[in-house]
Amino acid sequence: MAQGTWPARPVKIVVPFAPGGTTDILARAMAPELQKAFGQSFVVENRAGAGGNIGADAVAKSAPDGYTLLMGTVGTHGINKALYSRMAFDPQKDFAPITLVAGVPNVMVVNADKAKAAGINNVADFIRVAKASPGKLNMASSGNGTSIHMAGELFKTMSGTYMIHFPYGGSGPALMSLAGGDMDVMFDNLPSSMQLIKSGKLKALAVTSAQRSAALPDVPTVEEAGGAALKGFEASSWFGLLAPAGTPADIIGRIQQEAAKSLGTPAIKEKLLAQGAIPGGNTPEQFKAFIDAEHRKWAQVVKTSGAKVD
Repeated sequence: MAQGTWPARPVKIVVPFAPGGTTDILARAMAPELQKAFGQSFVVENRAGAGGNIGADAVAKSAPDGYTLLMGTVGTHGINKALYSRMAFDPQKDFAPITLVAGVPNVMVVNADKAKAAGINNVADFIRVAKASPGKLNMASSGNGTSIHMAGELFKTMSGTYMIHFPYGGSGPALMSLAGGDMDVMFDNLPSSMQLIKSGKLKALAVTSAQRSAALPDVPTVEEAGGAALKGFEASSWFGLLAPAGTPADIIGRIQQEAAKSLGTPAIKEKLLAQGAIPGGNTPEQFKAFIDAEHRKWAQVVKTSGAKVD
């Protein structure tokens, strides 16, 4: 099919996690914008499992024709290559980066009722309780190797605490367990936790970014709240559109231009900022350089934490 006729049929955006998480939220925010821009359906498909690797692998092996895209994450494209001993795809060689959609801080959230019962009001209280009963607290994540998992591993390493890690197939199911009281703590992406924080079911103890989030200005950073042991703590997340390697450059360029345009509109900007996400829109070249730098950074974090997934 001639490239000039693209898109002549619906385009699929694969989300490599379960519905309800930030990856899913952002894909569903972008799909109608791209649909408007190109006059063709952009359909979101959730393919969860293996810390995002199952969905990412499916896209890596898809035809490079612009009809299958991935909403990639810091997990699939920054962390997993260092964390998993075996990977069915290469996150740097098998994809053509399109654009960064958004960057978000993670937020350290605890079940509000359980925290109240245990006397946990802040990060210092949490560390005290965790150290008093090593392995008694359960830490949920959206899957092995996700930024949510690695933020928790980094916290455990730096604070000298130990929680048992329970990986789920995405933020949605992990948050349901946390809100329901099966889990104690999670280092979730801020957008997916925001409603549960506002409803009072979850208590936000700290954000994992270097600066406070404008969406939760009264919540300190982990570094601020954790004292000397957590100095320099930073573990933010990001999400971006990618296509299989070999996808024609003109298709990549057209998607990037329209995505950047929509991310710059007041309506989308306000929607993302209200949820704690910072809109992106960089060029494919800039996004590639960013991914390469993130891989180097997280490879070091994985090495330091000793985390490994077979």
